[in-house]
Amino acid sequence: MVSITEFQKIGVGLVGFGLFFILFGVLLYFDSVLLAFGNILFLSGLAIIIGLRRTFSFFFQKEKLKGTSFFLGGIVIVLLRWPLLGMLLESYGFIALFRNFFPVVFGFLGALGNIPLLSKLFQKLGDTSSMV
Repeated sequence: MVSITEFQKIGVGLVGFGLFFILFGVLLYFDSVLLAFGNILFLSGLAIIIGLRRTFSFFFQKEKLKGTSFFLGGIVIVLLRWPLLGMLLESYGFIALFRNFFPVVFGFLGALGNIPLLSKLFQKLGDTSSMV
């Protein structure tokens, strides 16, 4: 089991609150203040979790510069109060940066069906019949 420090736990909390504020900002019709606050919390939490050096080395790899420029450019655009355009740029940058992690995440989510309690829940959800 991987042990994380108290400092990294704070980083996980910051990332969680950042994602919450980003989601809440999108739900409130792209409120630029909430989106900007969520972006700042997300990036600072990421830097705390993996460290500043690893964060910079991740974002500024040669093959990831396009994704980084769109992601950070979108954050700057959101901070300049153009939230819709900024979130579009950020979304493209996020997909470009983290596209290598998506198969791992989907593999993990597929493995959740092998957990006994969740497999029973999925079976019950799948057994619902419709009246149509």
